[in-house]
Amino acid sequence: MWVRWWPLGRRAESEMVFRVCAAENDGVDQLVRSPLSQAPAPVSEVEGGNKPLMGIKKETQAVLTYIKQSPKKVNLVAELVRGMRVDDALMQMAVSTKRAAKVVAKVVTSARANAIHNFGMDKDRLIVAEAFVGKDKYLKRLRIHGKGKAGQMVRPRCRLTVVVKELSAEKEAELARVRLHKYHSKKIRGNITKLMPHRVLATQWQWSRKPRKGSVSISSE
Repeated sequence: MWVRWWPLGRRAESEMVFRVCAAENDGVDQLVRSPLSQAPAPVSEVEGGNKPLMGIKKETQAVLTYIKQSPKKVNLVAELVRGMRVDDALMQMAVSTKRAAKVVAKVVTSARANAIHNFGMDKDRLIVAEAFVGKDKYLKRLRIHGKGKAGQMVRPRCRLTVVVKELSAEKEAELARVRLHKYHSKKIRGNITKLMPHRVLATQWQWSRKPRKGSVSISSE
């Protein structure tokens, strides 16, 4: 009995199938799976039908590259959503007047979709664990100066990474208790400071909301 390899196409090569030529079978070739090939893993069934179970994972991320803004400007907006709940972060980006707010909201929405669809996380327990900005490929362009001279200018590009994490039931209960009773113990507050969502900031200036001198303020009593 001897073994001979045959080119059987992409499908056979991916499955590492080879032919076994046996003299006792009147020269008829038989297909036998290679012992080096891995058996296909069973597909886990999850309620809902189209949500495969890909292991226990409590966090996921989304990355957006080649953003046409400087890392400093995008980071000013990204730091607002760190530690916030996903719903609160999207609300904050909706009321923000910064140009990078749409980019941050887009990446947060993508990270939430990855967590819900790919890993079956609870959308009500998702928080923005990390939101950091890095430099991407900078473009160098020509800057014209006077007297026949020229210089070089740089068009910055950056990349944004948002990591969302699912809170456990214990941390969710502890966070709800702190919100309800407004317990300000340093020991407990130090452990959950990063889990507390920030207040949604106002987009107007402080002095623009004050009445002018000589104006009459009407109060409903």
